[in-house]
Amino acid sequence: MYKDPIAILEQYWGFGSFRGSQEKIIDSVLANRDVLGLLPTGGGKSLCFQLPAMCKEGICIVISPLIALIQDQVTVLREKGIKAIALTGGIPFEEVNNLLDNCLYGNYKFLYLSPERLKQELVRDRIRQMNVNLIAIDEAHCISQWGHDFRPAYLECALLRELIPDVPIIALTATATQAVTLDIVENLALTDPLIVKDSFARNNIAFSVSWEEDKRYRLKQLCTSVVHSAIVYVRTRRASQDLANYLQANGCSAAYFHGGLSKQEKKQRLDLWLRNKVRTMVATNAFGMGIDKPDVQLVVHYQIPDCIENYFQEAGRAGRNGAPAKAVLLTNTMDIDQVKKQFLSVLPDMPFLKLVYNKLNNFFQIAYGEGYNERLQLNFNAFCEAYKLNAIITYNALRILDQNSVIALSESFTKKTTLCFTTNKEQLFSYLENHGNLAEITRTILRTYGGIFEFDTKINTYLIAKKAGVPEHVVINTLRKLHASEIIDYHEQNSDLEVTFLVPREDDITINAFAPKVKTLNRIKSENIEAILSYVKNQKVCRNIQLLRYFGENIDEECGTCDVCTAKKALKVNTTTFIKEEIIRSLRKTKKSSRDLIRELPFNEIMVLTALRGLLESEKIKINNRNEYELITKR
Repeated sequence: MYKDPIAILEQYWGFGSFRGSQEKIIDSVLANRDVLGLLPTGGGKSLCFQLPAMCKEGICIVISPLIALIQDQVTVLREKGIKAIALTGGIPFEEVNNLLDNCLYGNYKFLYLSPERLKQELVRDRIRQMNVNLIAIDEAHCISQWGHDFRPAYLECALLRELIPDVPIIALTATATQAVTLDIVENLALTDPLIVKDSFARNNIAFSVSWEEDKRYRLKQLCTSVVHSAIVYVRTRRASQDLANYLQANGCSAAYFHGGLSKQEKKQRLDLWLRNKVRTMVATNAFGMGIDKPDVQLVVHYQIPDCIENYFQEAGRAGRNGAPAKAVLLTNTMDIDQVKKQFLSVLPDMPFLKLVYNKLNNFFQIAYGEGYNERLQLNFNAFCEAYKLNAIITYNALRILDQNSVIALSESFTKKTTLCFTTNKEQLFSYLENHGNLAEITRTILRTYGGIFEFDTKINTYLIAKKAGVPEHVVINTLRKLHASEIIDYHEQNSDLEVTFLVPREDDITINAFAPKVKTLNRIKSENIEAILSYVKNQKVCRNIQLLRYFGENIDEECGTCDVCTAKKALKVNTTTFIKEEIIRSLRKTKKSSRDLIRELPFNEIMVLTALRGLLESEKIKINNRNEYELITKR
């Protein structure tokens, strides 16, 4: 017998009814049936496992991918008077032991875990002893190798079915194609699951792709118009700092957020944004899952994302309160080439993967049939240099070997050494006059890296040492001295990484075992890029229709608010011909940018841009190397 769901909903959440498919999902969970819930961003996924767990005796085990997401949900539950525990990283063994005891004897309702915790025998053993009423897998797309955010550790979630086989599982995600859906069901060993899919449509969000010669200027326009909150997504840490500084300098309240900030810095900046002390957050995708602010009016993607799933999930952080919002993707022709270069040219093919594995064994002089369980220190930079390997593709190859259990890499592998000069150039040169022994290496750094006075910059100490003609340890000692003298802000990471060989060396035979999977994953990544580029380039089909069709929803009703629909409305009014004539008349006087034309002509910006596209297509105008429009003279 379980408690009444509506009574629990009113008592703890203050609502009198469910929305969407929540009630259908909750009823199925209470009937001990496995469920896969595909609900849109902001669709109330957490309630689908939290409420039924409250209706039944026992504890709910929740697997979630991010510490911030776990901590946020645990905080919210505790504020409601619900007992919840989070086992995140960095907790001493004795404390973990005590927390698990609390789950057994302390009448707790929720135990939140990262998937990596399931590898610990202590955790597995205690779970067997608990009175578990439900297993919840949040962000379930992370378990699928076909998904956009695959995390190999998520495969450990299947162990829960073995540990507590009679407990129902609910898996939830906001972004899943048909292939990802099938993979989730298979990997979690769901039994006759109820698969519920609410429409991913976000009708209050106006999606648009804006082709801009000057993206910064357009970004400033967008952010200046925001009354409540905005998020600007970029791909690099430096871009987040650079654009935040630019917006601040142009009168926009802005801060930046990326994975290189300290835990305290992240907390402070997030808090300022949540309390509307900062209006615009310029961020990498580290500002991701768990960011739940209802009044976000604008989400801008300053560069093209690597897949539609990521774009849709990030854009979906706008308008969670149901109010009108915008999701704008800023782009230009240079971005198209850049996204292919960044995401496709660095995928290791099978010959390269075999080469890296072979060289890795040779580097450590591991004989054929040997190497099992050997743990060794690898200087990654020296390894790449020794065999003339591209560092980025080699890094990706090692990650693939790690994901397929050929080797295990230490967690610090992804961390980078960074520095930023904290003095101006005049102070620096004055310092070097008195510390001549540090001058050559310092000059080498300045010649190698741009923007190092403005931003935290990733550096390669091995490369600096090679250019300066000194051993690497001399470079590191120099950087430590500069840091101690407060000349630079220096965050040191050892370039050595720990590699554990998990299988005996068998060269090509080892790689051939998972070669088909790697080839398929590379193909999917390529298809993901083509899909997002197709979305960016398609200016004929409603954006909402394009996005929903990608996720398997065949709809024909246009949204009426995206850039494509707005341009169609402009055409229907039959003003485009007149606007084109006005543009031509203006360009007869002098060459002008789109910004000049928009400022000069008394028409809607989208209408002017639509007319410009038409004139370009009909070859009546062209763009010169100064990004100005000019008339094409017929000969």
